[in-house]
Amino acid sequence: MKNTFGHSVAVTLFGESHGEAIGAVVDGLAPGIPVDEAFIAAQLDLRRPFGKISTPRQEADPFRIVSGCFAGRTTGTPLTVLIPNGDTKSKDYSKTKDLARPGHADLTAQMKYHGHQDYRGGGHFSGRVTAALVAAGAVAICALERKGIRIRSHIRACAGVEDRPFAGEQAGLLADFDALKGSRFPVLDTAAGDEMQKRILRAAEEHDSVGGVLETAVCGLPAGVGEPWFDTLESLLAHMLFAVPAVKGVEFGDGFALAGMRGSAANDPIRAENGRYITETNRSGGINGGISNGMPVVFRCAFKPTPSIFREQRTVDMNTGENASLSLEGRHDPVIVHRAAVVVDSVTALVLCDALALRYGTDWLAE
Repeated sequence: MKNTFGHSVAVTLFGESHGEAIGAVVDGLAPGIPVDEAFIAAQLDLRRPFGKISTPRQEADPFRIVSGCFAGRTTGTPLTVLIPNGDTKSKDYSKTKDLARPGHADLTAQMKYHGHQDYRGGGHFSGRVTAALVAAGAVAICALERKGIRIRSHIRACAGVEDRPFAGEQAGLLADFDALKGSRFPVLDTAAGDEMQKRILRAAEEHDSVGGVLETAVCGLPAGVGEPWFDTLESLLAHMLFAVPAVKGVEFGDGFALAGMRGSAANDPIRAENGRYITETNRSGGINGGISNGMPVVFRCAFKPTPSIFREQRTVDMNTGENASLSLEGRHDPVIVHRAAVVVDSVTALVLCDALALRYGTDWLAE
């Protein structure tokens, strides 16, 4: 029952939604990487609930770094971040603990843990645990940015409304990155973002929820990162991205649209420019043969609608084995895609730190 991801740089998650605390241990970070606690706090703030389109649950996330950091830099030993839970209302879950919530992991958790799991707020399966990934990922993001590698995500689509895609050329992409910095509802088109929020609120008023798509880009990643076959850059990223709660689809570059093209349209023409190789288009999303080609790595993640909705749903009673109906109580998000953007950035950074350490050696991140 493993909760660890990574080879050279590995992250382990622990804790439950309504337990005493959640946290992460990052092992394999080079010694000497700056640990900016103000930046960690700012990243955690981006994951917090945002206005009426989010859950009323408010966690201050007063994190503590309890190992692996001294005088503001990593020591090279395991970095452990601890985040206490505070704003919990566990009684909301005790009344329906035997009823499997549709769309949640209640039924599969029962099958795996034989009833010993912490059911409150989804326990270890809860999106609450992603706060620990964000805290750990903030250290990784800082390390990457010092090496000229930047990561940003925006809401490409939500509630039937589309934002414009990231700019295709480097200068425009970096301008998009700057425009998104610090945004708690990260969109490139303000009008599209306003319409998304209106539709989210409408769904909430109807006791329902919506999903969305995040588009992520990585700029500045060197060519040659990733392995053929089993540790391709796509497979490493997809592995971690599918660990983010509610992600049900991942595509790189033009993804599924490539299946409807001819090769003459799908291929990215290659050119030499200023002593480096570039592609005129980026339909492959910056990766060929599982290895980065030096162009921006671009991918999208599909998030399903939040499964906690305030409508009566058909389910089963896991204690009696009989059919039942369920009406939820508690505090729930009508959408999570805006809060998940910083989570996707964080897990992407952790994957890239691992892949870069495998390519160049662990100390490269601190050089």
